Amino acid sequence: MYEKLTSPSQGTKITFKDGKPIVPDDPIIPFIRGDGTGVDIWPATEKVIDAAVSAAYGGKRQINWFKVYAGDEACDKYGTYQYLPEDTLKAIKEYGIAIKGPLTTPVGGGIRSLNVALRQIFNLYACVRPCRYYAGTPSPHKSPEKLDVIVYRENTEDIYLGIEWRQGSEIADKLINILNTDLIPATAEHGKKQIPLDSGIGIKPISKTGSQRLVRRAIQHALRLPQSKQQVTLVHKGNIMKYTEGAFRDWGYELATTEFRAECITERESWILSNQEANPELTIEANARKIDPGYDALTPEKQQQICQEVKQVLEQIWDTHGHGQWQNKVMVNDRIADSIFQQIQTRPDEYSILATMNLNGDYLSDAAAAIVGGLGMSPGANIGDNCAIFEATHGTAPKHAGLDRINPGSVILSGVMMLEYMGWQEAADLIQQGLGSAIALGQVTYDLARLMAPPVEPPLKCSEFAQAIINNFS
Repeated sequence: MYEKLTSPSQGTKITFKDGKPIVPDDPIIPFIRGDGTGVDIWPATEKVIDAAVSAAYGGKRQINWFKVYAGDEACDKYGTYQYLPEDTLKAIKEYGIAIKGPLTTPVGGGIRSLNVALRQIFNLYACVRPCRYYAGTPSPHKSPEKLDVIVYRENTEDIYLGIEWRQGSEIADKLINILNTDLIPATAEHGKKQIPLDSGIGIKPISKTGSQRLVRRAIQHALRLPQSKQQVTLVHKGNIMKYTEGAFRDWGYELATTEFRAECITERESWILSNQEANPELTIEANARKIDPGYDALTPEKQQQICQEVKQVLEQIWDTHGHGQWQNKVMVNDRIADSIFQQIQTRPDEYSILATMNLNGDYLSDAAAAIVGGLGMSPGANIGDNCAIFEATHGTAPKHAGLDRINPGSVILSGVMMLEYMGWQEAADLIQQGLGSAIALGQVTYDLARLMAPPVEPPLKCSEFAQAIINNFS
C-alpha cells in the first residue's frame, strides 16, 4: 500500500461517525516529526504523551505511533520537492488523526504552504486555538490569567479561498471596467463608488455552508464546557462588509436558533426575556424600547420591526427559555472584529469561545496567544468531519535545531488537544497539571526563563522540561 512506509504491526484504526471520532484503546496515530527544532520537540512530546496515557490508564490504553514524513525530512527520504508524499496523505486518511511538529515553507519549488495544503486536502475547516494562561508564565499583561478563550477559525474560505488578479493584468483591468461601468452603478447601495484603475483585485468568498459548519462545532464545544463558560461569540466586520462578514454573523445566529434552539439563547433574546421577567406587566413596546436605546428616534417601520421581534421571542421561547431558564443555555452573541481585539485585553474574562472567519481568526488567535505567553505556549488543531491534525503553531527555528533547548510546549499542548478530542480527558488533565506545576516552580526552558523576574538560571533543556512535566503529574 505504501511506497516507503510500514504500518505498525499492532494497533487499531480510528474511525469517524457523524463527524466524531470512534477511538479504540490501542489507536494507531501518524506523527510528522517536523523540520528544524522538530528533532528536539517531537521526542519530548511523545515522551510526555506516552507517560500521561500510562499514568492515567495503567496500561489499558496505549498509542501506537506511526512515523510519516513531510517537509525537509520527506525530501530526504522521497526526493527533491517531495515535501508532502502520497504515502503521508494515505496514512493520515487511513488512520484519521495525526499530530505534527513545525514544517518549513518550501523554497524554490513544490507546495506553497504545507500547512495550508494539509488543511485543504483533508477539508479541515475548523482551526481551533485555545489560549489559556499557566501560572508563572511571563506575560506583558497585568492579569493574563483572566484570558481563557478558544478561537474557532474558519479554515477553508475567506482569504484561504481568495482569488486575486495583479494590478495591470488583463483580467484585473477587465474586471475593474465591468464593475465600474455595469455592476456598481446598477446597485443603488454602492452610490457613486469607483474602483481606481490601477488597483489589484481580490475576491473573498464566505459561504453559508462553511460558516454554519464552523459555528456548529463551536456550539458543540461550548456544550461540553462548564456552565459559566458556555458562550459563543461571532466575530465579524459586518458593519462594513454586510454580505460576507455580516452574513457570517447572520448565518451563525440562524444555526443557533434552529438546530440548537433548545440549547441556545442569543444576547438580544436574553435581554427581552430578562426585561419581561423583571416586569411581567411590561408592554411589547416598552420592552422594545429597553432593548434598543435609540428606539424613539427610529422610523415607525423600524420601531414596528423591533416590536415584532419582541413579540416573536416571547411567543416562541418564553415557555422553554423564560423564567430564568435562559441562564442555563449557551449564550450566542456577536462582536465587531476591531472591538474584540481590545476587549480580550480589557475584559478578557467576558469571553469563552470566539467563532470567526479566516483572516480575523488568524490575527485574533496570535494576539490572544501573546497575552498568555506567546506562540511557544500556544497549541493548535485543524479539524474536519473525517480527519483531525494537531500541530505546533510556531515556526521551525532552524538555528536552534538539535541543541535540545527549544520550548516543546506548543506541540505538547497540541497533544493535550488531541487527547481531549479522542475522549482521553484523564491523560490530558495530567499533562496540563504537570506543565502548569513545572512553570509555577520555575522549571522552564530558556525562552520563558529569561523573561521571568528574576531570570531562571540555568534554564532546563527541552528534554528536561518534558521530564519536569512528567514529574509534576498528580
